[in-house]
Amino acid sequence: METLLGIGVGLGLSAACGFRVFVPLLVMSVASRGGHLAIDPSLAWICSDVALVAFGCATLLELFAYCIPGLDNALDTIATPAAVVAGTVVAASCVKGMSPFLTWSLGIIAGGGVAGTIQATTTAVRASSTVSTGGLGNSIVAGTEAVASVLMSVLAVFLPLLAMVAVVGLLIVAVACAKRTWDLLVRRGRRLSPASSW
Repeated sequence: METLLGIGVGLGLSAACGFRVFVPLLVMSVASRGGHLAIDPSLAWICSDVALVAFGCATLLELFAYCIPGLDNALDTIATPAAVVAGTVVAASCVKGMSPFLTWSLGIIAGGGVAGTIQATTTAVRASSTVSTGGLGNSIVAGTEAVASVLMSVLAVFLPLLAMVAVVGLLIVAVACAKRTWDLLVRRGRRLSPASSW
């Protein structure tokens, strides 16, 4: 049961990394220092004083930077690989009772995969908002992502099994968004194709 709860915490925090990279790390650091979250001893640096200050500063910078139109889209190019790395680390740090090989495999495949999928979806949503609103709607997207990251992080720490259910729901939404985007691109490609004028 402890392993299952650890997986729930790890996946929930990984999903939160897909919305904002540093919010889950900050929540994790605070929760572990408060005794609400046990972290693998090899990654105990996450709850150190230096890490807490660094995560706090990085979270504030990230939240403010995403409120600036244009900069938010540029940040997505950096945030996507960073979210995958952060998702991998948080997932691996929360799982107990497994060999290091299995722990890191789970972290890379599940944690990094979940974080990357959600980050890719939010990047597509922000790009659509930029095109449709000229960037004016991006602050709403950024605010929604920040709230989602905080809620998902807190849910993962205190209700990990519910967080697992939420992750499944988020992945279903991400797949639906990807399918819709793909269908739009295919339709647009057919419309622009020279063969379509015959």
